[in-house]
This record gives sequence, structure tokens and C-alpha cells, in this order.
Amino acid sequence: MDNRQDSNINMRAETVAITRASAPYGAASSVRVSGSENPGVSVALSWSGQFSYFFTEYFKGILFVVLTTIFIFAVPAYITKPAKVHAMLGKALKRSLDVVGAIFGLLLTVPFWIMLPLLIKLDSRGPVFYTQLRVGVNRRRKDRRYHQKADVVDRRGRERRREDTGGQLFRVIKFRTMVHNAEKHTGPVWASKNDSRVTRMGAFLRKTRMDEIPQFVNVLKGDMSLVGPRPERPSFVRELSGKIDNYSNRLTVKPGLTGLAQVESGYDSSVATVAEKVRYDLEYIENWSLWTDFKILLKTVKVVLTGKGAC
Repeated sequence: MDNRQDSNINMRAETVAITRASAPYGAASSVRVSGSENPGVSVALSWSGQFSYFFTEYFKGILFVVLTTIFIFAVPAYITKPAKVHAMLGKALKRSLDVVGAIFGLLLTVPFWIMLPLLIKLDSRGPVFYTQLRVGVNRRRKDRRYHQKADVVDRRGRERRREDTGGQLFRVIKFRTMVHNAEKHTGPVWASKNDSRVTRMGAFLRKTRMDEIPQFVNVLKGDMSLVGPRPERPSFVRELSGKIDNYSNRLTVKPGLTGLAQVESGYDSSVATVAEKVRYDLEYIENWSLWTDFKILLKTVKVVLTGKGAC
């Protein structure tokens, strides 16, 4: 009797250590099995083993479901396409270049912001700065709704835009180069060589392109880019869109402080010169790259120093 009791006590106290046990659904480690008279075997996992089991079986599964749901409902389908991802990355890099370049340009031209306003006021009457309404990038797609289903009828009775200007309107900022109210009697007209409306100081500013310095503010605001097609006035956009093929395609990107057309040609003076510049603009849009922007910026420095292409 005593021997049997001693045997039972020893079996209760005895433990068997299993270093690794494999099963069809996985593997467990550091499992300790307590000896018992009962035919069933009780398994006690350590604290680290319980945490590892919970993390593997529950947390990862829940995380997978949550991330899958977010990807399906929150991530637009078009960014899963390599071409779209490349385009988005290019826009982000270009915007970064614009912000850095605009800040650097403003800091570099601080002396001109002090000196030029004084010279402009001494040369002629009128404000130092000149603002004008220009047409920016056209953010609309070919249809009024980008994600328009074929079987859905658009019930809107009119366009949200009261007037189709071709792109987003903004006010460009420049140093004044013409007499005050230069278009009061003539209306919107192109500048020409030896234009009588241009002041003496204005002729120098246009020759060196220093009248464009305030447009760094437009670039910083996001209305313009450092490099892109020249921003044009709404009346000219309406007129030229009907006279020049693919003119509206140049509005698919932000207008630029400088551009391929600006460094290769002068100011617009007629429909023929605009048509030539549109060809440069479309070439730039089709072959855009950051390296292209850098080359155009370097050419711009040459134009500023030599006065090439200015009226």
C-alpha cells in the first residue's frame, strides 16, 4: 500500500520535457507535459509560447484582413498600374523641384526685389507689380467625370463651370514693364518689337527676363511650375484653340516660369509664332524628364545673360 502511494506521488511530481513536437498544422516548442494517472495528457505552454501562438494564429490573421480591406476599398485602382505609378512619381518629383527651386530663386533675387521697384517707380508712374489673369493647367479629364460608368446617365443640367476657359484661372505676378493702363483703349493685344507701350526700364526687364522674377511666388503657390508652357490669357486661349491644332494639349501640364519654347523663341507676337511655340511645348510634354527640366533651366540662365529671344 505504501509503495503504491509513493509511486503515485512520484508520477504526479514527474514531468517530461518535449523539445519539439511536430503536427500537421504547425510546430510547438518548449512544451512541458505533466505526468498523471489519468489517461488524458495536459499541456501547459509557457508565457512566451502563448504569446507566440496568439501572434501567429490571431494577430497576423486580423492584420491580413485589415490590410486587404484597406487595399481593396481605399487604394485607387489606377495606382496599381506601372504607368500610373510612374506618372505620379514624376509629378511628385517635379513638384519637389518646383518648391526647392522657387525658395532658392526668391532668396537669390532678394537684392532685385529691393532695387528694381525703386527703378520702376523712378522710370514711370504706376504700380511696381502687374497682375494679370492667366489660364493654368486643365485638371479635367476627357469626360466630366473620370470614373463615369457607361450605364449611368449624367443628370446635371449644366456644367459646373460657368465658362469653359480651358484650364484653371490664376493671377500671374510680374514687374510692370509697360505704361500704366496700357490696354485701356486697345484691349488685349500681343506685344510687338519696339512696342511704344513698353517703358525704358521695362525694355531692360523684358530683355533680361527679370520681369518674371515675381513668378517664383506663383510657383511656390502651385499655380505654375519652374518649367512648362507659357501661361496665356483666357481670350487668347479661346482664340488660339480654334486656329492652332492641338493647342489645348499644352494645358495638360502646369504653365512654367520658363520652358523649351521660351528659351528657343521670343515673346508671342502673332499666330504664326505661337504655332511654332506650341510645337516646342508639345515636344516638351511628350519627352518630359527631370533631366530635361535641368537642361532648360541651364538654357534659361544663358538667355537671361545674353538677352536671346526677348522682345
